[in-house]
Amino acid sequence: MSKKMTVAEIRKKAEEMPLEEAVPWLCDIIPDYGITVAKLADTFSKRLIRLREEKERLKQMSRFEIQARSNGFVHVGGIDEAGRGPLAGPVVAGCVVLPEDCFIEFLKDSKKLSASVRDRLFDIIINEAVDYGIGMIMPEEIDQINIFNATKKAMIHAVGKLKKKPDFLIIDAMELPLPVEQLSVNKGDSLSISVAAASIIAKVTRDRWMEEAHKLYPHYGFDKHKGYGTKEHMEAIKKYDLCPIHRKSFTHGLVG
Repeated sequence: MSKKMTVAEIRKKAEEMPLEEAVPWLCDIIPDYGITVAKLADTFSKRLIRLREEKERLKQMSRFEIQARSNGFVHVGGIDEAGRGPLAGPVVAGCVVLPEDCFIEFLKDSKKLSASVRDRLFDIIINEAVDYGIGMIMPEEIDQINIFNATKKAMIHAVGKLKKKPDFLIIDAMELPLPVEQLSVNKGDSLSISVAAASIIAKVTRDRWMEEAHKLYPHYGFDKHKGYGTKEHMEAIKKYDLCPIHRKSFTHGLVG
């Protein structure tokens, strides 16, 4: 007669199995182990339900990419930016080409994620992506050409950083002067998986840049507000004046 497994051993084995296999296995052994394993099976069943819901959510977010591929396009990139509104720092754009049938759990618009989740997803996206590029336009140039044109330029630079030229681009509420088939999607970072990935790449890249800038200009709190016009930031500008990474066109009239 074989020795019964402990609950800890059962849990460990279940954790090592795909959820689709773990749930029926746990249910099968309930008669031998009773209520403790029944509760474990219930926990894993809820996990499986959440996993299936997440897969369905991401499938819905992949509809633009699926449609593009069904039309014969292959290298399908999503583009988004971070930093159009801040008083300081660059505007950053990301362009990400994800593999077909990509599944990155919790992937969504960067604004709907915590900083820690964005950081974790940043690394996963970099590793999973077929291709990605990052473009950055600095404050001095933003002042010269305005933020709209600077955003476009950052996006174009991001596309130019790809190892292979894309044949289709899904862009968050923007059209680019590039000889590539494009789809402009309002709120694309909430509706397209590749635009959402690009939003995370752009946001994390910019946040890290601002955290480095904080080391040079610690009086402004760039590590906290990332250059946006918070009360703390506005008070720091009035007290210390502008620093070299402030956008003059955004801060006109804030200082004497």
